[in-house]
Amino acid sequence: MNGAEVLDVGRDAIWLTIQLCAPALIVGLVVGVGIGLLQALTQIQEQTLIFAPKIVAVFVSLLIFLPLMGALMSGFMRNIAARIAGM
Repeated sequence: MNGAEVLDVGRDAIWLTIQLCAPALIVGLVVGVGIGLLQALTQIQEQTLIFAPKIVAVFVSLLIFLPLMGALMSGFMRNIAARIAGM
């Protein structure tokens, strides 16, 4: 395995990590901004109000996107196994 192949595997791993984290992070961001807007509009300044809906939303998004995440991980593992077998 030469340097270019190692960099290719590393780049694929970083891209996979971004793809796996993106759904939960985006849902957390959207829920956080939505609750922040709600707090600003209603002038409710409770700091702990944001945590419970955000945790529930991220948990639900993980349940929804779990098959996608599993498929991405499985495809990456097949790719790595094929590279190992091709050595």
